[in-house]
This record gives sequence, C-alpha cells and structure tokens, in this order.
Amino acid sequence: MVSSRRAASNAAPHVVVLFGATGDLARRKLLPGLFHLSMSKLAPQLRIVGTSLDELDDDGFRKIASSACEQFSRGGESAAERDGWAQNLTYVPQSAGPEALAAAVRAQAEQLDGDPRLLHYLSVPPAAAIPAIRMLEEAKLVDGAAVIMEKPFGTDLASAVALNASIHETFDESQVFRIDHFLGKEPAQNILAFRFANGLFEPIWNRTFIDHIQIDIPEKLSLEGRAAFYEPTGAFKDMVVTHLFQVLAFVAMEAPTELASDAISVEKNKVFRSMVPLDPRNVVRGQYRGYRDEPGVAPDSDTETFIALKCEIDNWRWAGVPFYLRTGKCLAQGQRIISIAFREPPRSMFPTGSGVGAHGPDHLTFDLADQSKLSLSFYGKRPGPGMKLDKHSMQFEMAETESAGDVLEAYERLILDAMHNDHTLYTHAQGIERLWEVSAPLLDDPPPVHGYDIGSWGPNAIHQLIAPHAWRLPFDRTWRGK
Repeated sequence: MVSSRRAASNAAPHVVVLFGATGDLARRKLLPGLFHLSMSKLAPQLRIVGTSLDELDDDGFRKIASSACEQFSRGGESAAERDGWAQNLTYVPQSAGPEALAAAVRAQAEQLDGDPRLLHYLSVPPAAAIPAIRMLEEAKLVDGAAVIMEKPFGTDLASAVALNASIHETFDESQVFRIDHFLGKEPAQNILAFRFANGLFEPIWNRTFIDHIQIDIPEKLSLEGRAAFYEPTGAFKDMVVTHLFQVLAFVAMEAPTELASDAISVEKNKVFRSMVPLDPRNVVRGQYRGYRDEPGVAPDSDTETFIALKCEIDNWRWAGVPFYLRTGKCLAQGQRIISIAFREPPRSMFPTGSGVGAHGPDHLTFDLADQSKLSLSFYGKRPGPGMKLDKHSMQFEMAETESAGDVLEAYERLILDAMHNDHTLYTHAQGIERLWEVSAPLLDDPPPVHGYDIGSWGPNAIHQLIAPHAWRLPFDRTWRGK
C-alpha cells in the first residue's frame, strides 16, 4: 500500500467536483479534509467545483466552506488561510444544468498547471447517485475521471447488480471508488502491518491457534434525524455489509503478493467467496425502545437498530473459527474493537483455585478509534507464595509514537488515494455483489426484532448467540491511562 505521505508531484493536478457540496458530510468531513490536504501540501494542486440543489452563488458557497473549515478543521490554520483557500472555490446549482457545470470545471482547470484530472465525489443520497452520473456524462466530464461513491451500494443482490450495471454504462470499474471510511482509518490499515510484518503473530493467525474473533462496533448515537434513510435500511445494510464485513476481510485475508490495490482486492474477494451464507438462526436483531416514536418512523416498524451475528469462512485457514459481529445504535458505549481470542492450553498442571482460565482466553485486541490502541492479554503469576494467576496485558497506543501527528483523517486519506488511482482501501463491484449473495438468507427470512433499552448492550439473546464464549465489550479492565 502506498504511503499517504507521497510528494504532491506524484499526482497530476485535480479539479474536484463535489456533489452534495452543502450537505452535512461535505461540511463536517469533505471540505475540511480538502482544505487540510491543500494546506499540508499532501495533495497535488487542486481546485473545487461545488454543486447541490441549493440555489447559491460562488460567494455563498465560499462562506459555507470557510465556516465548515473553521468549525471542523483540526489543523489550526488562520482565518486568513481559510478565507484565502475558499476564494478558489466555485459553485454551480444543479438547476443550472450540465453545460454550466462543464463550464465551471473548464474554468477551474485553466487555473492549474499541466493536464488536470477530474475527481467527482458523489456525496448524495442513493437515489441521486445515478442522476449525478448521468449529469456528468451529459457534461462530458467522464473520460479519464475518477468517481467516489458513498454507501449504500444496493440493498440486496439484485439492486447491487442493477446499480453496478447502471454505473458501468458511464464509468469503467477502474474509475469507480466505493468509499468505506472505516478502511481509511489508520488502525484498520495497521491490521495488515501487524499481521504480515511480525514473525511472532503471522504463523499463529489461523484455526490451529485462534478460537474465535469478535468485531464489535457499538454506537451511542441515535437516528439524529435520519429516519428517511434508516427506516428502509437498518443496521445490517447500513453497517455490516459496507463496514464490518470489509474489516473482517482485512483480518482474515491471505498475504497479498504485494501491498498494492489489485493484489489486496484479490485476497479480500477470496475471503468473501469463502464466506458461508448467513444462517438467520445465528443472527440477533434488535430495536431500541422508543425507536418507533422517532419522527418519520412507522409505528409498527420492523427495522433493526441493532444486529449481532455469527459468520464463518470455509477455507483452510479459518474453517471452524466463528466470527462474531455486533453493531447498533443507542448502546452503552461507542467503540470499534477487533478481538482475537486464542485457544486455551491444557490446565491440568495448575492446582484448583489457581485462577488459570478464570478470566477467559488470552486476547489480542485492536481498538480502531482514531487514536489507535492495541492490547495483548495473558496470564501471569501473582507475586507471593503459591501459584495464583492473574490476567495482565501489554498495551500500545499510537499517541505514544513520534509520528502520531502524521495521521490523516479517514476521508482525507481516501480522497488522496483516489487522486493517486489507488484502490487499496476501496470496495469493488465483485466483492459487494458477493456479500449481498452471502446475506440473501438473512434478508429473505429475518428473525424477529427484540427490544432493548437505550444505554444497554443490546437484547439479552446476544449472550446465547456467542455462548459458551462471552462478548469482550464491556471490558472488565480499562485501557491503561497516561
């Protein structure tokens, strides 16, 4: 995988066309991210054309962009720097049509050196994605361009196949970047480094030594006014197919022939092809109490706001190792945890009451929060007479390193990768379609939803799902403090 700290000269200048330029994602992440990339000199020369349904002029959009950077940028730049950057932005309302968009792009391209490339970011609802692509086609802004698309990538196999077919009428697959911001996070990429660069762990990353794996991404957030999106989608389509399964692939894939996008995509797709179709009996769906009272939610809604499931990978490395996935809204904590549980050795040599195995198996835990942490737990002798064992851990966090300040926010990294035509951290049509195929039994026959309290860890049925194991969250020990 190519480093994010590439010299700007390695990529051609870019005109970024940002659809949905006045939306929440653009204000919170995309505009501040593009601003940070520009100011840090990590990105090549770039100019931005914003477009949305809002009837604005250039000055109106520049004020929105400058305010967004002031509120959400993390770089500490001055007001003069923000305003100076915003003066190079232009805006075209959707109502102006494709000719006006094309003219704005040409005007911005003329301000750049050399032969600028086009990067289109579709920060729009699913129903607006294909119309945006058609507008780009009519504006003749397709040749040599890249297009970044936001999830969801379909809602089942048939819709995913139809969506990909519609996209491919205009853009070749090599031009399409389906974004998953989870994979843009530094900790997610560190899984690859940890697995394949360390002789201590690479040989034991298999069914002989690993008992089970948990990928646990609870959220404290509620709907936050997104009922129109969430009601027909739910936790499984929103989070599992597009996020948790992608993280699973990084955990489970074979070593690629090289750290390059094509080689990594091959190995991820092998994992997806080896996944056993989901069994609805191994799935727990939940809905937090009060969800049906949210504005825009049907009074008899069956939409799940919580999902926990067991899935399996039927290949030589992972046969017989269960993967437990959990995510949901209004839960007790917001976390992003991968936990590897190692098989336990025989305990016959230890006397009764020694404490061996009392706190579960040894675990390797990845915390995928922005300040990445890693913990290895193990049993050790308690000081003093006799043989009493306690659970201990060795911990590491990225904040302790000299390079902690070099971490890019996920959207920044992914936009930069797209400018370099690097698909490593993006999902592909083939993999998405296979995941919807694996999901078909659950979509066709979903189990009933169980109610759960806001601030809990989900329905009680999750404990039967994972038995005789236990969920790692909540932790019985906190992360080490400074």
